[in-house]
Amino acid sequence: MSEINIEEIINQLKTAASESIGKDVNELRGFGESQVQALAQQTKIVAIGIKSGEITEATREFFLDGLEDMALNLAKTIRGLMMVSIEKAWNAMVNVLYEIISKISGIALMAP
Repeated sequence: MSEINIEEIINQLKTAASESIGKDVNELRGFGESQVQALAQQTKIVAIGIKSGEITEATREFFLDGLEDMALNLAKTIRGLMMVSIEKAWNAMVNVLYEIISKISGIALMAP
């Protein structure tokens, strides 16, 4: 990647995240598109800074650590969204089970 293309970085980040969780991150309601864009932009800035020498060997780790922190925060956001999705699926399944038991037993059960 000689020329830095923000959209390509964004697509690569989304693909990597999607493949790692087995679900398209774009389908997660509330997925922070702005976080991915900021991470891609920061990556471009760091790459250009390293190439130009503006980011020196002495400061390189600082900037790379910052990128890692940004990626970790994005991953935590994705994890939170996944947990919400899992809880919604659990609630839906428990409701179905309780409705079936209520119909069969004649006792009105309220799902937790």
